[in-house]
Amino acid sequence: MRYEFLVGLRYTRSRKRAQGRNRFISFISLVSMFGIALGVAALIVVLSVMNGFQEELRTRILGVASHVQVHSPGEPVASWQQVADEAVRHDSVQAAAPYVQEQGMLSFDQTVRGTMVRGIIPAEEDKVADFARHMQSGSFDALQAGRFGILLGRDLALALKVRTGDKVTLIAPQGLVTPAAVLPRVKQFEVVGIFEAGMFEYDSALALVHLADAQALYRMGDGVSGVRLKLDDLFAAPRVARELAGMISTPGLIVSDWTRSHANFFRAVALEKTMMTLILFLIVAVAAFNIVSTLVMAVQEKYADIAILRTLGASPASVMAIFVLQGSIIGLVGLAAGVVGGLAIAHNLDIVIPALETLTGATLWNKEIYYINELPSQVLPADVIGIVSVSFVLTLLAALYPSWRASKVNPAEALRYE
Repeated sequence: MRYEFLVGLRYTRSRKRAQGRNRFISFISLVSMFGIALGVAALIVVLSVMNGFQEELRTRILGVASHVQVHSPGEPVASWQQVADEAVRHDSVQAAAPYVQEQGMLSFDQTVRGTMVRGIIPAEEDKVADFARHMQSGSFDALQAGRFGILLGRDLALALKVRTGDKVTLIAPQGLVTPAAVLPRVKQFEVVGIFEAGMFEYDSALALVHLADAQALYRMGDGVSGVRLKLDDLFAAPRVARELAGMISTPGLIVSDWTRSHANFFRAVALEKTMMTLILFLIVAVAAFNIVSTLVMAVQEKYADIAILRTLGASPASVMAIFVLQGSIIGLVGLAAGVVGGLAIAHNLDIVIPALETLTGATLWNKEIYYINELPSQVLPADVIGIVSVSFVLTLLAALYPSWRASKVNPAEALRYE
């Protein structure tokens, strides 16, 4: 083992008989280690929670939205079965389901709410979406052609004050031209179920009816608004959408994917994650640059030791290596403690959060507000590796200048008054 490492390790450790300034330097070293550990742990926990939120929201959105959808901006798609068959031929497409999507108004007991009406075939829709497992009451399969049943989002049902079995009036904006006036089309639907997807956008403004009932109400004949597709890899959606655009023979159709339809939302989440990472790295940076003061004081304290080492033949590079090692050891110990602590907290948030709530008496996680039973957490190895790498680089940078100053100590000047 090289003597530089032994000397650097000895300077880092707190000795039992250390007094005065030497003990204070050891205290500053401990503070630096604790600061780095705290910053690294905070980064791991916060990024893990944000990853968990991002995954949870993506799962909830894509549980009721589609990975890819093929639709027509104008006229209804008449040959939707042909479009579905052509799309399913792609290796990445697992299933396809037709849909009708139009706007409408729901009325019940003098309460009116605007809604997005989606016509579906339950057996086909179940292959591309997860409405069946989000049912609070009633049955997803209760949607039958000609029965004029309707499924409402939880918040929409609460706003209308309806329950399963009630009958609501659906008003279509497309009017009927009569000699007297243009009248809206009105049809009574029976509420056969209520779902809760966990996304306010859908729970408050989405109503599901059978495809045939939607076609009859909106006078679309056998046409549909488009076809929804489910992929084996949702992250491949942009590439698959581009490839499908060249495979589908029906002209005038638009192929879009979930990254475009929800681009602003996921871009905002990604930006928030980036800004939180930069802000929390400031904690690590402040702790890392505490090492500067530690090493500057250590160099002042060890002037005589440095001079003796130089007179014994130690080169300036060896002296510099001693103090770089001292700073690196402080950083590595802090990093190790931070990674262990951060991973332990991130993997046990279901225990940590209730314990903090019991200790403080405050509600840190309200299930009724977030619609999620527990705080989600997803530790990504790439995040941990990035945090450790950047933190260690900051530690090394902080150690360079004091170490360089130590290598420039003149032995004659240092030993003049010894």
